Amino acid sequence: MEERGMSREAVEALLQEKKLKDLSYSRIFSSMCTYPHPIAAYAHAIFLESNLGDWGLFPGTKEMEEKVIQMVGALLGNEHAAGYLSTGGTESNIQAIRAIRNRKRKEGLTTMNIIVPETAHFSFEKIADILCLEVRQAAVDEALRVDIAAVERLIDKQTIALVGIAGTTEFGQIDPIPALSELAVERDLFLFVDAAFGGFVIPFLQKRYEFDFSLKGVSALSADPHKMLMSTIPAGCLLFRDGSYLDELVVSTPYLTTKEQCSLTGTRSGASAAATYAVLKLLGREGLKAIVAECMRLTVMLVDGAKALGIPPVIEPVMNVLTLQLPEAEVSRVAKALDARHWRVSVTRKPRALRMVIMPHLDEEAIQLFLTDLAEVVQCSAPVTRPR
Repeated sequence: MEERGMSREAVEALLQEKKLKDLSYSRIFSSMCTYPHPIAAYAHAIFLESNLGDWGLFPGTKEMEEKVIQMVGALLGNEHAAGYLSTGGTESNIQAIRAIRNRKRKEGLTTMNIIVPETAHFSFEKIADILCLEVRQAAVDEALRVDIAAVERLIDKQTIALVGIAGTTEFGQIDPIPALSELAVERDLFLFVDAAFGGFVIPFLQKRYEFDFSLKGVSALSADPHKMLMSTIPAGCLLFRDGSYLDELVVSTPYLTTKEQCSLTGTRSGASAAATYAVLKLLGREGLKAIVAECMRLTVMLVDGAKALGIPPVIEPVMNVLTLQLPEAEVSRVAKALDARHWRVSVTRKPRALRMVIMPHLDEEAIQLFLTDLAEVVQCSAPVTRPR
């Protein structure tokens, strides 16, 4: 740090210099985040100083958080769900499992495990470390959804929870949540549905999928507003069917305006809560449905264009996440070649494939330009029409 500060103009110039080094979302296919909606950015700026960790000072912000929980709960099958706005899927995953672990610990269980699909998010590796429990991975079927028989084989007396994914990070697949729900009820197990991505996509798809609190066995669920809802970062949402699970997370905060809190973080952004509230109020269900419909239209366009090049999807996309199948030795080369042309895609683990997420920042022109470069990169002679 310099002894004397710089001028405002000099600092702004430095910020612009750093901003130029960041990538523009307009050519990013690898991220589940996107530009925030203008109303989200507006709301965020108004509530920058609001701290939901000490919400007695910010009752208006707290009212918005409570309303968001109600609105998202209603969208996901239970307007009476209890929860809070987290920093995102990782915190929500940790807190959901921490709640059931703490309850089972009170009941005298000392050795515990949870069962997740092998396609589960890497945050479950953190959960194993932080919560000191075993995370067992169940195999998936040919459609890359968790195999219920494999889950059932892993259950024992130390199993405290099952996890299903509604919108897997790599393949966008939806696990058979109804079957997991039946198994959870039958075995009296906590069922957590990680819908960090799918929570704001699946309700608006043309095909209906059961994955939320409408299923009796679903105990908790997460959905991230900073993904398809286009709120500002960080914004996650953790919901419980039974509000008493929040009691398992409570710690005393005697010197704050509120005397206890159940969140993992102490200071929490009221700005992202306001941003989430604003987007939900502005768009409503019709607006969100239109956004998902457009992303799905572009997803189909990209898949059809890739098929025309002789590149099939690993699975037909369920939502706006798609993977393209290439010879395994070619996957990394093609990804690097696309990167050299300033397109960012990612590579899945098993099976290895090119992975793309069609977010609201992409448009038809971007899809067509990408297909043109993809054709050249894979040295395909099939014609690709450039946009006019």
